[in-house]
Amino acid sequence: YCFVSGSYFCYDSPAALQTQVLQDLNLNTAKFMQLYAWYSWPNVVLCFFGGFLLDRVFGISVIFHCFYRLGTIIFSLFVIFATGAIVNRFWLMEFGRLVFGIGGESLAVAQNTYAVNWFKGKELNLVFGLQLSMARLGSTVNMNIMGWVYSKIADLVGTGHTALGISLMIAAVTCLFSFMCALVLAFLDKRAERILHKEQGKTGEVIKLTDVKDFPFSLWLIFIICVGYYVAIFPFIGLGQVFFIEKFNFSPAEARAVNSIVYIISAPASPVLGFMVDKTGRNVVWVIIAVVTTLTAHMMLAFTFWNPWIAMSLLGISYSLLACALWPMVAFVVPEHQLGTAYGFMQSIQNLGLALIAIAAGAILDTRGYLVLEVFFCACICRQYFPSVLRPSKLTEGELARLAPMSAFGLRNRYLSRLGAQLPDHCSTHLSSLAHRSVLK
Repeated sequence: YCFVSGSYFCYDSPAALQTQVLQDLNLNTAKFMQLYAWYSWPNVVLCFFGGFLLDRVFGISVIFHCFYRLGTIIFSLFVIFATGAIVNRFWLMEFGRLVFGIGGESLAVAQNTYAVNWFKGKELNLVFGLQLSMARLGSTVNMNIMGWVYSKIADLVGTGHTALGISLMIAAVTCLFSFMCALVLAFLDKRAERILHKEQGKTGEVIKLTDVKDFPFSLWLIFIICVGYYVAIFPFIGLGQVFFIEKFNFSPAEARAVNSIVYIISAPASPVLGFMVDKTGRNVVWVIIAVVTTLTAHMMLAFTFWNPWIAMSLLGISYSLLACALWPMVAFVVPEHQLGTAYGFMQSIQNLGLALIAIAAGAILDTRGYLVLEVFFCACICRQYFPSVLRPSKLTEGELARLAPMSAFGLRNRYLSRLGAQLPDHCSTHLSSLAHRSVLK
């Protein structure tokens, strides 16, 4: 969990320093949102192929990803993105975000694939909750201390692009902590493979690129929900600081605090909500509840002058709930040997949506204002509500078989496999099918 917090810390640095970036670099909102768009553009393609390579070539070996992460995230932030701010070259900052995105989103694909290879069934909801909690801990700290860091640097060197660049370099130090965690994880993973003989439990099935066209309809609905939901969350948080200053007359410190409440709530709430979804099941129902709650929060921000802490708190709870219920559903509908590709494709589509909406949001805000922007976000949420309520009217024979209760023989073998016992080949094949048995109720 810890080896992703540095990436999320650095991802939200522009949002935490929105007013400083706009003033010190003399940008409009559309140019500012290009920082988020450039982060997403390369991952429209790379996340899919990164997930495919995890399935086909690398497996879940974290050693490969450690060096991949070191060469992209650390290098890009230290040398490219922060340097662009220091020398006041916005195009260099855009290039730095692009390189940073190549490493950051591929890390998310590896993280999700790693989680579903170690945990199975309903327990995935809690695991994804803990995963989100640690990731958003980095975002929460970033939102609340980067303004203070900038002010201290500005006292020493004066306000301007130099202070901004130095602040971004300090933020990049968090990636060193994440890299150390990744090295420890690589050692533990190799040790587990040797002790548990995990290679012997594989079915020998291999993913092919053409398998994408055979993904089940339910998986495509999950992709649509993912895109429609997150494009109304991350671009809004990226623009939220100025929104709260202009509409509610908040000070910059108050605006940063309320803008970060989504991440503050998600850090402790995600494990609790994940555990709740584990115990109750019915992931689809929880996804619908999260979508409706998010729509309510955006409508409150758009059409009322109520205290924004209420709406942002609702947004934080619904954001945590959807992540705990939606992302594990991928592992319930596709075989284990396709998980990396499925998660990579999901990240690719999500990044395509985020890139396009980031550009659109900046243009809408510059020309129409925050009210029209909030209506636009509400429309995005409404569009993805309908896929969340669509359910197959008829289950195939194979799906009915996966919904059937496990036999005593299957329960016994699953228990023995958890202890690391070696099972006959026919039992191992049986157990591999349990990894993706449907629990969508």
